[in-house]
Amino acid sequence: MDFLKALKSSGITYLIDKPQMLPYINDASYFHGNFPLSVIMPSNEKELSIALELCDKFNIKIVPRGGGSSLTGSSVAIDNSVVISLLKMNKIIEFSGGNRYVKVQAGLRIDDLNAFLKEKGFIYPPDPASSLAATVGGTISTNAGGLKGTYFGSTKEWILGLGVTLPNGKIIRTGGKVLKRSLGYDLTSLFIGSEGTLGIIFEAYLKIVPDIKKYSRIIAYFQKSEDLGDSIFDIKNSGFNPLAAEFADKVSSNVISKLSGIKLPENTNYMLITDIPEFEDEEDIVNIIKSHNPVDISKLDSDLGDRVYKARKGLYSALLNEREKETDYVIIADIVVPSSNVSKALEAIESLIKETGLKTALFGHIGDGNIHANVFTDLNDQEKMRKTNTFLDRFGEIALQNGGSVSAEHGIGYEKKDLLIKEMVYRDTPLNLELMKDIKKTFDPKNIMNPGKVFDL
Repeated sequence: MDFLKALKSSGITYLIDKPQMLPYINDASYFHGNFPLSVIMPSNEKELSIALELCDKFNIKIVPRGGGSSLTGSSVAIDNSVVISLLKMNKIIEFSGGNRYVKVQAGLRIDDLNAFLKEKGFIYPPDPASSLAATVGGTISTNAGGLKGTYFGSTKEWILGLGVTLPNGKIIRTGGKVLKRSLGYDLTSLFIGSEGTLGIIFEAYLKIVPDIKKYSRIIAYFQKSEDLGDSIFDIKNSGFNPLAAEFADKVSSNVISKLSGIKLPENTNYMLITDIPEFEDEEDIVNIIKSHNPVDISKLDSDLGDRVYKARKGLYSALLNEREKETDYVIIADIVVPSSNVSKALEAIESLIKETGLKTALFGHIGDGNIHANVFTDLNDQEKMRKTNTFLDRFGEIALQNGGSVSAEHGIGYEKKDLLIKEMVYRDTPLNLELMKDIKKTFDPKNIMNPGKVFDL
């Protein structure tokens, strides 16, 4: 093939043997990909530019890939495509604590970034549970959130500027080092959450803050979802702002208990883990929680607190051990509702679980209304998958009925394309989707950038 000959002569590292390409076909979602023509692994922006220029010339589809931790299928390989992996572009380019930024390549993993920053006394706040594998570019492309989202917000709050290679190989840079600017259309924001459909992010200026080292970790247990939801709303409504506020239902709490060694009180159906910075009033926050009928509440020491936090962060992977069969799969669904409607949403989800009869574990970032439903299913069982798809669809509808959104932090990918349309119709904003498609056509007239993801053209 002429494309592969041209790729070979370019000098860029690439793979074409199927055994070597196998790890790049699928991501962390339940969607199955196909073998690409090649996996291209550029080492710098020049090689990336050449690779995209070749794809444009030969009309080859492109699937950008970071750490492969997408849960909605946004980095699944497709027919007659190349996967472009950014993992070799993983350097920290520039750091300035005084100016509150760090400049990095997009293939840098979040945990590696924060290990570097921690030595300087800073953090990059977005904290997805997949931070061990997730890359800077991937999390920007999906506007990832995380456990500290209730305090710091999602990824979009922390991006100062980007380097992006467009589908034709041309390079643009947006934003930069300063913390604010007003220069017409905000092109930086346009690429955040675009899931590789407009171009490939290869570097980023990230806003950083001093690490909050002193905080208390409070754990409370509830019998009723209503008390759980109302407690976190009242905390926020009283003017307090937890550093993190995580919840887990009975299935998830039992897993956290196994992993951390913490003992669950009787009648525990929900767990609430709340981190309180030293400058917030711990006593007042604890009293608010106590006013909502917890089964028990206590302050964790640093060792147990660290184990509980680590168990919560690794909860999705640990749930795999709760499968009835090794061939079963756990699909993690993701919605967000206003804090005032968390109780109503959880009540509706509980009813949905009973109605479908599917084993489901609930957990999430309750501090910002983000609820994850982990559905145990069998991808090869047509009836069970019918129920699963019904669950996923209804789960999204519950978000809309409670003033929320069908996707909080996982993006759209393959999984939520229909739900994206449903949300636009529900909000009476179908024009928004048409505008997105027009933007896509402007940046990617040949539709070679991650086609079929987010929406269809």
